[in-house]
Amino acid sequence: MAKADNPAFEQGQSPRLAASTLPRSISLLIVGGGIMGLWAAVKAERLGMDTLLVEAEQLGSGASGGLLGALMPHMPDRWSDKKQFQFDALVALEQEIAGLEAETGLSAGYRRCGRIIPLPKPHLRGIAERHERDAAENWVSGERRFHWHVGDRPPVTGWVDEAAGEAGFVFDTLAARVSPRAMVALLSAFLRTARHVRVAEQCRVVSLDSAKGRAVLSSGEEIAFGHAIVANGHRSFPLIRDALGLAAGVALGQAVKGQAALLDAAVDPAMPVVFLNGRYIVPHEDGTVAIGSTSEDCFSEPFSTDEKLEKLLADACAVVPSLGRAPVLERWAGLRPKAVGRDPMVGSIAGHPKLVALSGGFKVSFGLAHFLAGAALQTVGGGTPSLPSGFGLQQHVNIALADFRKF
Repeated sequence: MAKADNPAFEQGQSPRLAASTLPRSISLLIVGGGIMGLWAAVKAERLGMDTLLVEAEQLGSGASGGLLGALMPHMPDRWSDKKQFQFDALVALEQEIAGLEAETGLSAGYRRCGRIIPLPKPHLRGIAERHERDAAENWVSGERRFHWHVGDRPPVTGWVDEAAGEAGFVFDTLAARVSPRAMVALLSAFLRTARHVRVAEQCRVVSLDSAKGRAVLSSGEEIAFGHAIVANGHRSFPLIRDALGLAAGVALGQAVKGQAALLDAAVDPAMPVVFLNGRYIVPHEDGTVAIGSTSEDCFSEPFSTDEKLEKLLADACAVVPSLGRAPVLERWAGLRPKAVGRDPMVGSIAGHPKLVALSGGFKVSFGLAHFLAGAALQTVGGGTPSLPSGFGLQQHVNIALADFRKF
């Protein structure tokens, strides 16, 4: 197996933000400095909450430091509260990022570039045409309308091979993308000037006592907290389980391995994202193209790349032939959090009001994190956020307990 080419977190890496001395008590403790925890810290700063964010490694060094950054909408058919929530989040993210970019002077590499979906089989054409009508009805935000166009050829030339779409091509105007590492750097830069939020890297939370409101750190230090938002990716599942006093065999979620690659393709950054068979081809502002990703429930080496990535690269080059000439700049592998209910896991449960979950976004974290963080902060403030059915911590606990009792 080939080791991932990115042993250190480079472009998105931020310097240590906190002093070495940690507070003995804090109103809000945020566990995890990935995309979820960073957005929670930004929201906490804007609310003026006395906050400490602790990250076991470096900000964004887990799955949030990956390569893709595709911001993809759900299919526009069979509309639901979950699809509406994601739609609203994707539309609002544009202005959220613009505000942070104006405050920091940095770029997140965001662009509403749209998405091309080749239709390789004839029966897919009819389905796509129904989705075109669904989008006209459901993809509406005030005066803004987003579209799902179906055509015989790709909407741009010199990008996707026309042979990839035997039955035509979809082009949706809602999809966007962001540079994950640039987004992490943007949020980190905002927090450098924060008045109410402190950040401690290389600081791991070993356990949480949700009744007493105490966190034990790997250094042996203890911190008292009013509330704790647990946002440390796949490591959040056992941490929350233990804090809730659930049996060791109860699985609130799992780690899923993903592999991706970054190519030096010199591509026009206005090119749309390409999606086919669960795989993404994502052009970025610097001319590079990210390709990914695998979804592996079983693995022995979580941070190494292998033949699965090489197969993914070959498939991508068949759809976008020009990528076959592009050198690979980086091969990446990492672990993403998939909650037991698959949907994000947010909020608290009865009897444990001090513990707030903010995890399990899996493939949708970058598009939803700002909304989910707002919901977590609303929970901290004693409110009841309006979340889609299935997103709550209690629903995930119920599923996990039911699975546990089967065995």
